Amino acid sequence: MRLSSYIDSTYLKTSNQAGISEDETQILVEKLIQEAIEYRFKSVMIRAEYISLAKQLIQKANSQVLIGTVIGFHDGLSKVTQKLKEIETAISLGADEVDVVINFEAFKRKEFALVTEEVILCTRLALNNGKVIKWIIETASLNTEEISNISALIKDLVLSNFSVSAAQKVFVKSSTGFYKTPIGVPNGATFISIKTMVTNARPLKIKAAGGVKTKEDLLKMITLGVDRIGTSSAKKILDET
Repeated sequence: MRLSSYIDSTYLKTSNQAGISEDETQILVEKLIQEAIEYRFKSVMIRAEYISLAKQLIQKANSQVLIGTVIGFHDGLSKVTQKLKEIETAISLGADEVDVVINFEAFKRKEFALVTEEVILCTRLALNNGKVIKWIIETASLNTEEISNISALIKDLVLSNFSVSAAQKVFVKSSTGFYKTPIGVPNGATFISIKTMVTNARPLKIKAAGGVKTKEDLLKMITLGVDRIGTSSAKKILDET
């Protein structure tokens, strides 16, 4: 088992969020991409403005690292038309994968028609272009029953509207890592939330993201059945002895 093949190495902070300049942010992103090439991570997960840079560096290195970006980030509140436009832009720039924040607040309000529309339309756009789509449900905002229900809803919508083989390109993903929780409460993947997702989203794939910072965490997530792990600590994890 090659651990690096599970990892989406991630950097999604804006310059303002990190308190650094645009140039410094680009340097960090470029370093992330070079590390992904060296360590053979599955993908880099970056903001759309860096897709072209990633494509250039990956092609130059003749690497198989995939390029992923985020859509509707990070609160998922944008309209489906905006999410579709962002997906189209990401595809045109050369993204292989799109991680879309579902409108989890609408789901919590039981506005299921809205959620259904965006899952079907965004998934169709990604799959029709041969891309992987990962639906971020923001587990920190949901209780266990809601995690179970939204995972099952995505699964049911995908299986009833697309082929089983196409469904292999659809993930349910835990977290953005940006959700604001009370002090001390995890805002990313927890073992309980991942177990719930695995139980209710299969045969769709599962991505654990947010808070995976050690090799022990990574191995535990793999044991629970995840197919992909998003982390901003990828190099650090693999460098652990």
